[in-house]
Amino acid sequence: MNWYIDVLKKYAVFSGRARRKEYWMFALFNFIVGIFLFGIASIVVNAEMVTANKVIIIIYLLYTLGIMCPSIAVTVRRLHDTGRSGWWILIGLVPIIGTIVLIVFTVQDSQQGYKFAEKSENPSRRRKERGSSESVDGVDSFFKKRREEKGE
Repeated sequence: MNWYIDVLKKYAVFSGRARRKEYWMFALFNFIVGIFLFGIASIVVNAEMVTANKVIIIIYLLYTLGIMCPSIAVTVRRLHDTGRSGWWILIGLVPIIGTIVLIVFTVQDSQQGYKFAEKSENPSRRRKERGSSESVDGVDSFFKKRREEKGE
């Protein structure tokens, strides 16, 4: 349940990363809620309670609309965690093949690196925030050592 709440807290945060467990627990909880609401709607339809059926459908539609933005955001963050741009989410619009590709991307393990990391995760930005001029790859320190060796 914490994973679901954490995703909802990051309602429209499209930067950063979402670990595999966070993404799939969110998807599982949404699946369970969908099955629950569908089951209630099926019971109500069989009982021929037209008004109650409309209420359940409206509740389901409101839930779906309310969860759409966090679902897209967590998927984009999951794609970032796998080393891909968030724009890859659009491949899901391609019928069948796109959905399969998107599932494969979200199942893959996390990639190391900081290409799509949040500001606090990026080491070069952290160094700049602390006032250090040393770059991540050490180019500045390399030239500094060369100048010291030459006596400049």
